[in-house]
Amino acid sequence: MKSWSRPEVPRLTGSAPVPRIWDTASARLLDAKPNAVASIYVCGITPYDATHIGHAATYVAYDTLIRLWLDADFDVSYVQNSTDVDDPLLERALARGMDWRELGAAQTDRFRVDMEALRVIPPDHYIAVTERIHEIAAAVKSLADRGLAYVLEGDYYFDTAAVEANEPWMLGDESSYDRARMLALSAVRGGDPERPGKRDPLDALLWKAERDDEPSWTSVVGPGRPGWHIECSVISAEFLDLPITVQGGGADLIFPHHEFTAGHTIALTGTPLASIYSHTGLVAFRGEKMSKSVGNIVLVDELLDSGIDPRALRLAILAQRYRDNWEWSDAVLATATARLGRWSGWAANPVEGGTLELTTVLREAIADDLNTARAIDAVDHAIESGTPASDGDILAIDALLGIQL
Repeated sequence: MKSWSRPEVPRLTGSAPVPRIWDTASARLLDAKPNAVASIYVCGITPYDATHIGHAATYVAYDTLIRLWLDADFDVSYVQNSTDVDDPLLERALARGMDWRELGAAQTDRFRVDMEALRVIPPDHYIAVTERIHEIAAAVKSLADRGLAYVLEGDYYFDTAAVEANEPWMLGDESSYDRARMLALSAVRGGDPERPGKRDPLDALLWKAERDDEPSWTSVVGPGRPGWHIECSVISAEFLDLPITVQGGGADLIFPHHEFTAGHTIALTGTPLASIYSHTGLVAFRGEKMSKSVGNIVLVDELLDSGIDPRALRLAILAQRYRDNWEWSDAVLATATARLGRWSGWAANPVEGGTLELTTVLREAIADDLNTARAIDAVDHAIESGTPASDGDILAIDALLGIQL
């Protein structure tokens, strides 16, 4: 599947340090240093509606990491999936009286336009689930053949206890995800803990057998379609060497999605999915987490269509700490818009040459757990102190923050 056009990223003098970012699994900062290639897998959208600010915040955060890796002279390999067949998409298509494929394709196109406007570096491999049906089915069969999956009324489930007996895994401190919490999260995040007959209520669906009026594919495990978590296990292992440097996504994916993606991966390969499990904070609007299901979403394309400069949207996101929860508001956007105006005025008549002082500060801030807010403060300080913009400053802001002045 095609992604979107890649923005030009300037090459800077010198190179960035190795970034340190927060690892959810160990609850500490770790060096995001590759063994050979800096590899990252960021979970993509389910394309039943357009990009909201919460999505944009996640992809801008990992775009910042990729930009720093590039500035540190690392080779980077980036993979993202698109869950282009899943219950939410099918339900939305039915409600709108549309073919699910038509809806998915239209919303994926809107996502591409939004990402390009925000100058997000595209993945090297942008993979739709429907492009990997047979590979996913083969993985499910492999788990079943080894006694790590079981069949319930035609559906295949991951046998959590059987896998944990041989390859234990856990993304975070078990005390923060006790069983009661995991059951509650599973129930609202795509699981079915209440289904009778499962060996463990938390066992994740690997393959959903054919249902009337739902899409289905023939496969080695019978007609049907993939479960959610197994898709990311299969796609990441196909295109990236394991363990990947960073597995990224929103904090609402920690459990069950990233937990079971990691479990499926170690069961299939005997190798951990990632060295670092990184998660962005959740974005609220009007006092509640921004969510398509709740309906309190602020859409990127609607803001752009209203005349908002995409650079202001990017600046609004970069002004937040990526792993904090925060709230979108008109005031957040107004602050970013005013900041963009100041920066643009400052950059209008740059002086030639200049020192690497601002470039160094930006590199060090972003390497410190993607502290883009500190980087923004450094640019504000340079402007307020009367320091003229240099060609190098403008290139550094473009290369590292993705803001083209």
